[in-house]
Amino acid sequence: MQISVVIPAFDEAESLPDLLRRLVPELASIASSSEVIVVDDGSRDGTADAVLALGLPTVAVERLRVNRGKSEALRTGLAIAKGDVIVLMDADGQDDPAELQHLIAALDGGLDLVTGRRAHRNDRAAKRLPSRLYNWTTARVTGVPGRDFNSGFKAMRRDVARDLDLYGELHRYIPVLAHWAGYRTGEVDVTHHPRVEGQSKFGAERFWRGMLDLVTVKFLTTYTGRPFHLFGGLAAVSGLAGSALLTWMLVLRISGETVGSRPALTTGVLLVVVAVQLGSLGLIAELLVHLRRARPPDERDR
Repeated sequence: MQISVVIPAFDEAESLPDLLRRLVPELASIASSSEVIVVDDGSRDGTADAVLALGLPTVAVERLRVNRGKSEALRTGLAIAKGDVIVLMDADGQDDPAELQHLIAALDGGLDLVTGRRAHRNDRAAKRLPSRLYNWTTARVTGVPGRDFNSGFKAMRRDVARDLDLYGELHRYIPVLAHWAGYRTGEVDVTHHPRVEGQSKFGAERFWRGMLDLVTVKFLTTYTGRPFHLFGGLAAVSGLAGSALLTWMLVLRISGETVGSRPALTTGVLLVVVAVQLGSLGLIAELLVHLRRARPPDERDR
């Protein structure tokens, strides 16, 4: 078995060397062949140089000229990873390389992707509390079971990595994307260490960007093949509400009351117009899906 470990890194020159010194021997003990790919995501603190200075033959560095975000860094690493099993780890040193054997054992047990669930998370409350809300919301919106979707410590079979298309903040939803692609996903408890070196890159804006991408994930996993179910449903709600208001205005007008200045009239007209627009958008989306499926399979992704 060959294992590839992909580590996205942004300004982690202080923490990466210690992580790699612990990781490389661990890989050698559990795999016949291994590689570590550090994706330097536009760091300005000499992260790549710090890694190369270690002189570890199984560790390679891929540099991005500017910071493109964790999803793009992972996408870059996954594209060049050669392993039968691909492991994702954060560069902050909080993931324990000794837990790799438990992730691999879960794959051997039948899973296609396993997430290292941080049972006792060693982070400040400003990170833990939003993360709990995010995990709770993600599980209920997507219907995918899990308690730590955002853990950066994951192991997957090569087929899963090949089918992932990461951008934006979609790295947070790797288990969801894999689950909806038909792969078997799960979690195992792992040790989570406190950060010793460097500073966290977590900010409140990342939480809100992740929540917005949850809408994207829900659409991609539920409505990609039937977009009119979404837009048509919204159109029906808007149209019914607008029609009800306009019917009420008509009854009042017939009874002799003046309705031209009533806000309900304007609202009713607006809701009906929105319903027509949503319905039209849904039909156009259905047409695009139909045209794509009508193309030969080898041309659909061009």
